Amino acid sequence: MLIAAVVDASAAYLQRQGLDTLADGAALRGADLGATGEDVYHGGVPADSLALTPAQARAAVGAYLQQAGAYASYPGLTYAVRIVGDRVEVSLHAPLDLPLSVPGSPERATVGAEGSAIVGVDG
Repeated sequence: MLIAAVVDASAAYLQRQGLDTLADGAALRGADLGATGEDVYHGGVPADSLALTPAQARAAVGAYLQQAGAYASYPGLTYAVRIVGDRVEVSLHAPLDLPLSVPGSPERATVGAEGSAIVGVDG
């Protein structure tokens, strides 16, 4: 039973690490492409921060996950995007397929990760 617990914990850790990487990349893409909306073209680039276009940031996150093959790597993957000021926050969740089963453990587990990125202007 101890071996099963160690194997399952290792599998969960590795999947979470993969989701961490995806969440960070998705947040960076969302912040980058979400800050190139019409407001920049009409008003110019502000001195301190760029305004995020929430719809563009969300679309960029979805496209990033698709292009990165996230849905093939993590079947059942779901994501949420929040825009908080100049920050894009991405939350990912995916079912966890444990290689071994430990008696008393849940039948269906999920693992999640979060990433965020801030849009700024280098001056």
